[in-house]
Amino acid sequence: MLRRFRKDENANVAVFTALAAVPFVAAVAGAIDFASAQRKAEQLQNALDAAAFAIAIRYYDGMGEAELQAIGQDFVEANGPGVAIEAGSVGYTDGWWDSFAAKIITIDGYDHVTVDAATRHQGILGSFDWPLRRSSVVRIQPGPPACALALDRDAAAAVKIQGSTDITMTGCVIAANSRSSSAIDRGGSARLTAACVSTAGATEGIDGTSNVALDCAAALENQYPSADPLAGVAPPSYTGCQPLPGGKSVSLSPGTYCNKTFSGEIVLSPGSYILRGGRINLGGNGSLTGHGVTLFLMDGAEFSINANQIVDLTPPDSGPYAGITIYQEADNTNAVTINGTSGSHVEGFVYAPGAHVFYAGNATTQADRCLRLVGRTIELTGNASIALDCAAELGGREMRAGRVVGLVD
Repeated sequence: MLRRFRKDENANVAVFTALAAVPFVAAVAGAIDFASAQRKAEQLQNALDAAAFAIAIRYYDGMGEAELQAIGQDFVEANGPGVAIEAGSVGYTDGWWDSFAAKIITIDGYDHVTVDAATRHQGILGSFDWPLRRSSVVRIQPGPPACALALDRDAAAAVKIQGSTDITMTGCVIAANSRSSSAIDRGGSARLTAACVSTAGATEGIDGTSNVALDCAAALENQYPSADPLAGVAPPSYTGCQPLPGGKSVSLSPGTYCNKTFSGEIVLSPGSYILRGGRINLGGNGSLTGHGVTLFLMDGAEFSINANQIVDLTPPDSGPYAGITIYQEADNTNAVTINGTSGSHVEGFVYAPGAHVFYAGNATTQADRCLRLVGRTIELTGNASIALDCAAELGGREMRAGRVVGLVD
């Protein structure tokens, strides 16, 4: 029988064909694996590019590594379906990548987002994993300096300039992150002089009128949103409460004040003041004076200065709260109103990211050289002149309008 098998040419052909097919099948499998790996590598690259751009658009000075990682991972996950098909553990919760890293580095004076990830493609024959590793780098170029920034992403008239108003912001930009068609709205006889206006949406009453003088050729519309300049600042921890002295005229020391109403003539010594609830509502012809101070409006505290009152506030020029005069926590939605009478003077950052900021200039606010307004929405009225060159007074803090992001080859 064995002799017949050896003589059987069909059997010989079958054996030789089977043996010859092994390298052929391996070659085909290898070609398929190579093409699949290339496709997945391209998709991984696209996902990393999207992640790097997402971080670059959201990045603010002081953003922590955990937040960088979270933004990057979310965008890689959203833009990477199919990258890890057949790769063993598929799915964000298990982590389909072998490694993932997002960080900020400085190159030639500019912040750069770098995102890197590695994964594997499991071969058809299961005997070899194709390693996949890609990275992306995006450069962040900050926009021009800004003096007023509204953070709301949807509000109409997020920055409102109305009434008999003359606002001069020499060298400064007015910015709004709103995507509304009237994100920055100037109306009536209001006059505006500024370096430019910049918004993620569009403007009303800015271009084509003699009441507006801009250094730029036209309003900058449909821009990337501006970064929250104080997003990385954390208020001081606080416990307990200290008493508020009675009387019309009082001098206060730094500390925590709970559910108190500040009225009359108030003088603040330099330092940090934490208001846990309560309000600053001076009443009558009251006044509030403090140089080198930061007011923290916590637990629903209110700040309201009206037209017959005097406010004279400047921030510290060093320390963790340098440049910050008023800091209202993000979930406090009470409007911040600064409408002081003649003789009022405010410098530094007035920061209320979750609230409306109403600022009324007056004849003597020409001295408000170093004012920076940040609110969910902002309303400007009256007459005020706000200047750009305030690095020393603001403790080195700055605010920028928009940004330019670009993929680095």
